[in-house]
Amino acid sequence: MLKKLLASAAIASILAVAPAQAAEISTHVLNISQGKGGADVPVTLSKQASDGSWQTVASSLTQSNGRAEDFGNPENLTPGVYLLSFDVAQYYAGKSDTFFPVITVVFNVTEQDGHYHVPVLLSAYGYSTYRGN
Repeated sequence: MLKKLLASAAIASILAVAPAQAAEISTHVLNISQGKGGADVPVTLSKQASDGSWQTVASSLTQSNGRAEDFGNPENLTPGVYLLSFDVAQYYAGKSDTFFPVITVVFNVTEQDGHYHVPVLLSAYGYSTYRGN
C-alpha cells in the first residue's frame, strides 16, 4: 500500500511540473514553377489584438527547403487570430517580376495544443494556401 501511495505521489509531482501544451505554428513556401522550396523568404507572424491592430510575434527567414518553424516561444502562441506575411518581392528581387509583392494569410488558432502548418504554393503571378499537417 505504501509503495502505491509513493508511486502515485511521484506521478502527481511529475505531472504538476510538466509544461503546459503550446500551440505550434509553422509554414513553408514552395515555388511551384521550379518545384522546390523558396529559400530566404522573410516571414512575419503577427497576432490580432482586441482593438483589431496587429502585434508582431516573431520574424523568420525560410530555410533552404522553404520551411520556417521558429516563431519564438510556443507557449506565447495562445488561441486567437494570426497573420503570416511573406515578403515575396524580396524573394523575387533580381530573379523575376512578381504580381504579389506581399502575401498575407490570416488564420485562427483555436486549440492551445494544436499544430498549425500554413504552406504557401507560389509562382510569380499566383499563390495558394491551405492548412497542412
